[in-house]
Amino acid sequence: MKKIIFILFLGFTTIINSQSLSGIVTDANNNLLADVEIYIEDLQIGTSTEQDGSYELNNLPSTPIEITVAYLGYKTIQKTITLTNTKTVLNFLMEESVFKMDEVIIATPFNKLQSQNVMKVEKVTLQQIQNQGAVTLSDGVNTIPGVETVSTGVGIGKPVIRGLRGNRVLVYNAGIRLENQQWGDEHGLGVDESSIESLEVIKGPASLLYGSDALGGVLYFNPTKFAKTDALDVNAGHTFYSNTEGRKTQFGFKKTFNSFKFLANGSRSEHSDYKTGDDYRVSNTRFNETNFNSAIGYNNKFISSIVRFSYNHSKIGIPEEIGEQTTEKHLEIPYQDLTTKIVSFDNTIFLGKSKITAIGGYTVNTRKEFEEHDHDEHEEGEEHEDEDHDEDEEHDEHDEHEEALDPSILLKLKTYNYDVKWHLPKSEKFEAIVGVQGMHQTNKNNGEEILIPDAKINDIGVMATAIYTSGIHSLQGGVRFDYRNLDTKQHIIAHEDEEHIFNAIDKSFENISASLGYKTTLFNTIETRLNIASGFKAPNLSELTSNGVHHGTNRFELGNNDLDSERNYQSDLALEYKTDHVEISVNGFYNFISDYIFINPTGEVEDGYNVYSYVQDDAKLYGGEFGLHIHPHPLDWLHLYSNFEMVIGKQDNGEYLPLIPANKLTNTLRAEFNSMGNFKNSFISLTYENTFEQDNVGLFETASKSYNLLNLGIGSSISLNKIDLDFNFNMNNALDKAYISHLSRLKSDGIQNIGRNFIASVHVKF
Repeated sequence: MKKIIFILFLGFTTIINSQSLSGIVTDANNNLLADVEIYIEDLQIGTSTEQDGSYELNNLPSTPIEITVAYLGYKTIQKTITLTNTKTVLNFLMEESVFKMDEVIIATPFNKLQSQNVMKVEKVTLQQIQNQGAVTLSDGVNTIPGVETVSTGVGIGKPVIRGLRGNRVLVYNAGIRLENQQWGDEHGLGVDESSIESLEVIKGPASLLYGSDALGGVLYFNPTKFAKTDALDVNAGHTFYSNTEGRKTQFGFKKTFNSFKFLANGSRSEHSDYKTGDDYRVSNTRFNETNFNSAIGYNNKFISSIVRFSYNHSKIGIPEEIGEQTTEKHLEIPYQDLTTKIVSFDNTIFLGKSKITAIGGYTVNTRKEFEEHDHDEHEEGEEHEDEDHDEDEEHDEHDEHEEALDPSILLKLKTYNYDVKWHLPKSEKFEAIVGVQGMHQTNKNNGEEILIPDAKINDIGVMATAIYTSGIHSLQGGVRFDYRNLDTKQHIIAHEDEEHIFNAIDKSFENISASLGYKTTLFNTIETRLNIASGFKAPNLSELTSNGVHHGTNRFELGNNDLDSERNYQSDLALEYKTDHVEISVNGFYNFISDYIFINPTGEVEDGYNVYSYVQDDAKLYGGEFGLHIHPHPLDWLHLYSNFEMVIGKQDNGEYLPLIPANKLTNTLRAEFNSMGNFKNSFISLTYENTFEQDNVGLFETASKSYNLLNLGIGSSISLNKIDLDFNFNMNNALDKAYISHLSRLKSDGIQNIGRNFIASVHVKF
């Protein structure tokens, strides 16, 4: 017995034996390269090369790990290594590249480089989003071809991927699915840019990877990275928005030790009512948002663990009319109060030649809505107040009374998530993953009005996926089974002479999803990806059970207990042609959805609002994106980008689907200067957006006119005594165009979108 224990001890000691990796990084001319990023995604640790090109990473496992070497102007290197010695020396030779750095994709299971991925995935960094001068993060995703936003003013925006939105688009944040009552179009995304490093978008069915609600695609927010090994990073920033007289302040702190790492960041923003191109302010589109995020990580030779906490609190006015023209920032009735708290626990366990990744999460989302009748007693109580208070005191009193009000709607959603995957031992050509994912969710009402009933939802899904690579050919496929049970309580809501009844339901949904993708190179020059996938979406609580007024959408919504699951089948073909100075991409798709769920007007009126009910019909969506990037020689600093995107959505009876984005052509002329004395990463950009007329409209829609927008941007970084100062200046809608987007919820009231907006931001990094 002692011998067995001794042998097991030796084996365990071998697994956790301390390993270190060091080396130098050079280019083809044997020049030593400084500030090259060396990163290991599994451990979420990294460093950068010193002035002599050297690097060192310690406390590494002796199991296979992926290491990524990236530097602007050079091709990214991704290499699988196994450290068999206590100290290993590994040097890297980098090859120049005129295009942007290739990046590792986290949203797909095998974490390949963007150029190696079988599935086409778009990725943008936080810096690229900030360079656009977007007011909110949901507004910033519009820069990705094929992605738009359904908006209600400036503060409320939900992503649309190739014409699909709501519960058909899954959002992941801090490694877990974001559950914040996302079935509603009338509240915001719930993620702030201060908490993210980058954004990845899967355009098309991702049910194989994520289950129900990923039928249309996935937005995957990668959280802020930890500081480099043995580094301390401190940053702060402030942004001003002229149109809304808005302001945003943010901060961040990071520290990494040998095994432990810690970070914290946060932000606070406030905005007044936005002003249109016709110079009027849209009443009660003001909003404010507070965010805080923190994380602590630990890694040793056999495990990497990270605990993250995220807090998002926003108050968003619900616009109803063009009223008083003011730049006040305190909230007026009606408004929403939304709070989301997330705790996630991310682990990677190294087991010889394989590894297990396990992520658990707990989310609490609280949604409050305050309406006009809640304000009556407050108004009466104020009649006896002294009218001679100064303006600041009035605002303080207003906020105190708001907090004292009871909300008309109070929904509390609690969600437990888990995601466990076993990455089987891989060979040079073959990799495979099996896993299980699940969710337990409870929804509880505490307000006098009810949008959806109290409910419990339980999900479980099992999946397997594999990839085979041989030379220029890659084949990836997988299969998944999902089960969802939804159980609700009965509610009877009395309104004067009427009763609204929410019948109790107990329904289960099952589905098998599959995908198959192939990547190769045609004619030695054209990267080709062909993917065929199926997906599904179980009906959500709103679609099944709604029975009341949704003030954010200004309509009375009726659910349908007889709805079936949506199922879709999509084919996607992507072609990319690259030379040293020209890049052309063509991406087309065809998406058939059986039992597509949508909301339709009934012609009736309830509680003073038009009644809309949920119905189903088969549907199809098709279209794609075309991209051109010219990088002329010898003008290496000049870039011309051109992107065209289109989508057409139809029901089986030939009628068009609602809220389908108009076709859009975007042209950008951008000059980049990597180094000019103390200035680095400088840019000047000019973007001209041509949004075409949208006359392919649903039954309750009207056609939308075409419009053109001009956006300007300039930015740079200055390094002074180890302090980096970043500044950006943007002017969006520079010509102050008066227009109405087809995806604006305010379109039916003839209310225009935001006019000219000058954005100035300054960030300092220590």
